[in-house]
Amino acid sequence: MAGALIEAEELTKDFDGFRAVHRVSLRVGAGEIVALLGPNGAGKTTTIRMLASLLAPTQGSARVVGFDVARQPEQVRARVGLLTEHHGLYTRMRAGEYLDFFGGTYGIPRDVIRERAGRLLAQFGLGEDHDRRLGEYSKGMRQKLALVRALLHDPPVLLLDEPTSAMDPSSAFLVRQSIAELRRASRGIIVCTHNLKEAEVLADRIAIIQAGKIAASGTVESLKRDFLGSRQMEVRLKGPLDGAARLLPDEAVLVDSGEGWLRYRTDNPQDTNPHVLQVLGAAGLQVVTLAEVERSLEDVYLQVVGQPKGEAG
Repeated sequence: MAGALIEAEELTKDFDGFRAVHRVSLRVGAGEIVALLGPNGAGKTTTIRMLASLLAPTQGSARVVGFDVARQPEQVRARVGLLTEHHGLYTRMRAGEYLDFFGGTYGIPRDVIRERAGRLLAQFGLGEDHDRRLGEYSKGMRQKLALVRALLHDPPVLLLDEPTSAMDPSSAFLVRQSIAELRRASRGIIVCTHNLKEAEVLADRIAIIQAGKIAASGTVESLKRDFLGSRQMEVRLKGPLDGAARLLPDEAVLVDSGEGWLRYRTDNPQDTNPHVLQVLGAAGLQVVTLAEVERSLEDVYLQVVGQPKGEAG
């Protein structure tokens, strides 16, 4: 990908003989969000820490905004906004003091810190809480403040680990909306999350990591096609089926049926669906609805990583 803000090539990390990340390759362009999914211990956080120049790779390489994560860590860190699982908030400080301190570590002028901090705190619903000590903040408020800190130096790259964890639904919606707006600001963003619906809504591409390796990657639609097969349609009829399944054209492959409904698989619904409606109508059958069967990213994820033990089926 020409002009990628994040480029990782066969990134690998070993800890005392244990390989936590194995030959991970990623590209994230400007204005793009990539969701990094996987079970606990799969290597997501280790990958993020290498991209942020907090861990040196054992093998492979990565560049962030053109800077090498191993040889130019200071330049990388200056261009990355990092939200980690453990925020490291100084609970005795007030929010304004805390942001002043971190803005100073980036060399941001005091007036710019105050302007950005005020705007970001208001954006995330913390404007009236800037004088409160962080120890008084709820878990969700602390999460939002950590995100404000990650954005304070206006970085072109964001690495966000569970950005909406511990948040109530309205706060999580606000943060997702803000992340989508940040993409429009031509940033490159990686989001690690266990919230698969969140990943499906936010991400342009998905990478599923398992046992330190990228097990699957692509757009949500391409992953659904690759792991779940052709799209499925469900027809609901008024009254009994009366042999409707036998009337389906060859391009509509019957998957299942029940009282008053049937499902079929097709590679070309825009042509198949009108044909199905035509043959059913010609047979005197009344169609109530014809709709695509929803298939989620969760279905893909479970195909890739497997069902939890004891929950198969």
